[in-house]
Amino acid sequence: MVSVKQIMSKVLLKVDGQTQIQEVAKLMKRERVGSILVTQEDHINGIVTETDIVTKLVAPNLSADSTPAETIMSSPLLAIEADRSLLEASDLMDRKHVRHLAVRENGKIVGMVSARDLLHPLYLEEEG
Repeated sequence: MVSVKQIMSKVLLKVDGQTQIQEVAKLMKRERVGSILVTQEDHINGIVTETDIVTKLVAPNLSADSTPAETIMSSPLLAIEADRSLLEASDLMDRKHVRHLAVRENGKIVGMVSARDLLHPLYLEEEG
């Protein structure tokens, strides 16, 4: 069984909740990611995804240079334990209609996994 921990991204990209969405989008583009964690005083409050930007910023015609991340973030952050299987991660994403999950180990967020990441285990099993 391939676990979530084996395929998760260990890089946690974060912005403060007051960061303008314009800056969040630039960071997402530069880092080639589809989501950014949103914090307040080092506590993770939520996540901004590409979908959030489209549905909560663009569609209602809000301004990207004057709307803070906390305004459109999804919260609370959905998480899965690091030792869970990819099937469980996929099932949770499907049930909650999301494409990104935080990965938790010993109560702490240690990574992120996306729906795209779920395609990678095919390579892991072939190599192993």
